[in-house]
Amino acid sequence: MYNNPDDQTIKELLNNCRTIAIVGLSDKPQRDSFKVANYLQQHGYRIIPVHPRVTEVLGEKAYKTLADIPDQIDLVNVFRKSEDTPPVVEQAVSLKPKAIWLQLGIANEEAAQIATRAGITFVQDRCIKIEHARLLGE
Repeated sequence: MYNNPDDQTIKELLNNCRTIAIVGLSDKPQRDSFKVANYLQQHGYRIIPVHPRVTEVLGEKAYKTLADIPDQIDLVNVFRKSEDTPPVVEQAVSLKPKAIWLQLGIANEEAAQIATRAGITFVQDRCIKIEHARLLGE
């Protein structure tokens, strides 16, 4: 069973990862993915929306897949069903981010193995917004 990194490691990620691709980012303000992206943006992070049916979210151009992003990504944050995460993580690994993060309620052992085999820090079943507020304070 995969164990998440300790608080110090997560804090370092939050301090050092400035460009975050958000897979499954909705353009609907009531959705959790939108609320998290908005929060991250307000705290100085650059967000890159990844969603096949959205062209722009929060003023940022959206991409259909991770592979379409031309920029270097520090962290990939995933809002997809647990069972849908292994292919997303496979694609994320090819971008060589510092970390791959599955949101609260999303966990997948196969996805964890894919990321850790590639030497990428992996976080699952945690909300990046909650962890940021908890570890770095409002």
